[in-house]
Amino acid sequence: MLLEMHVTDLGVIEEVSILFGPGLTAVTGETGAGKTLIVGAIELLLGGRADPSMVRPGADEAVVEGRFLTGDDEILIRRVVPHEGRSRAYLDGQLATASALADLGSCLVDLHGQHAHQSLLAGPAQRAALDRFGGVDLAPLHATLEALATIDTELESVGGDERARAREIDLLRYQVAELDDAAIEDPDEDDRLASEAAILADAGAHREAAGAALALLDGDGPVSEALAVALGHLAERSPFSGLVDQLSGLGADLADLSGALRSLAETVEEDPVRLDEVGERRRLLAELRRKYGNSLVEVMDYHSEVAERLASLLDHDARAAVLDAERVAAEAARRAAANVVRDARRRAAPDLAARIESHLHELAMPTASMGVSVEGEAGDDVVLLLAANSGAPLLPLSKVASGGELARAMLAVRRVLTVSPPTQVFDEVDAGIGGEVAHAVGASLAELTAQSQVLVVTHLAQVAAYAHNQIAVTKYDDGETAVANATVLSDEERVVELSRMLSGSPESGTARDHAVELLVAASVSRDA
Repeated sequence: MLLEMHVTDLGVIEEVSILFGPGLTAVTGETGAGKTLIVGAIELLLGGRADPSMVRPGADEAVVEGRFLTGDDEILIRRVVPHEGRSRAYLDGQLATASALADLGSCLVDLHGQHAHQSLLAGPAQRAALDRFGGVDLAPLHATLEALATIDTELESVGGDERARAREIDLLRYQVAELDDAAIEDPDEDDRLASEAAILADAGAHREAAGAALALLDGDGPVSEALAVALGHLAERSPFSGLVDQLSGLGADLADLSGALRSLAETVEEDPVRLDEVGERRRLLAELRRKYGNSLVEVMDYHSEVAERLASLLDHDARAAVLDAERVAAEAARRAAANVVRDARRRAAPDLAARIESHLHELAMPTASMGVSVEGEAGDDVVLLLAANSGAPLLPLSKVASGGELARAMLAVRRVLTVSPPTQVFDEVDAGIGGEVAHAVGASLAELTAQSQVLVVTHLAQVAAYAHNQIAVTKYDDGETAVANATVLSDEERVVELSRMLSGSPESGTARDHAVELLVAASVSRDA
């Protein structure tokens, strides 16, 4: 609900602070006193259009601040309209956009009259209102829509569109075939091949080197002979017995080394064919690393990944056939659920129209007709229609020209519906009415306070008498400057203000008696 509003330099308002209470608050005052500026200030807080002409003459900017209560939280909104330049908006002290205020404001306040903020003028809100009134169960329809979305997501995940899938399959088939043919099983294969290539490339020189070494080391070679001569000199000489043993061991080691060298040399053979094979294999492995990974480990990992992806894509047709069948069934279920919702909405529409129309007749619109149009597969296109006069066509509420008629239509709609923003503001709701109809309007407004805080700008004492609180707007004009002020009235001051509204003479005893009578009667009716 709206708790407090502070306005400076807006139109004829120089500075006004207003504390709002719960229930019904009536804003009254002479014609031209500035009552509508109170509504205009609220509209600015809700992101309404800021016109520099709103700024009080001689002032640099107009400022409107509002404090709202939502649950246990307070929200502070501030709107600044400069004489020159763009307006500024603040939400809880932080800069905000006018559209952000509008989004928030639609949840806080409904303005009814010649304004653009009525939530019920929006199609989705009218559809929701019909659903609440008719108790339409949307859960089955929502469930079918979710099921369809899940199937569509899975269809997309199994390979995209057909052409893209075919191109990917062709590429993956080529890559998998190339990697299958390569048959890489050992991540160290290239290192082994490099060693083998080094041996094969210089096999002749390897054999010559081994032969030369054997000529020196084998039993007839100079190394062996020199070792035997050294043993002969030292044998049986006790100081060198330990060294003799070592020399004997060297002889045995030399024989073993010569045998191993001879055997290894015999395995080194020139093989040009094998050398070409090794070179070709190494070139293939290098090409695969260039395409698929920095190492053979990465190439092998890529091989596994693309093989799995290819298998998944090749399985697409079978999986897609299953999903397509599921989608057909889900779409049929969605259509059936949509038909149920549409039928429920169409059954509820005449009852909602009749209920609203009956309230319109009580609000000085005795010839008004109300309709609710329901179109679309699920009846999603819901429009509240009004014909204000006999013979007039039913038109959407958003196209109703008269602010008073629109405000009363909104009042009638709110009488029927049970869910609405916490604050309702009605301007011009009493246009063209009086007498008993004015009492009906007042009673209807008071009835809304069971679910909302209600503010009404009114010229009629019969309407104002139903208010729990009353704010009088007065204007003082000294011939040079006009200044408006707003005051929350005491009980005695309400009697005076209602007397003025009834007769134009607040000092009239008869008018005061009538005012007291109105207040008592309205209180009894309101609190009954």
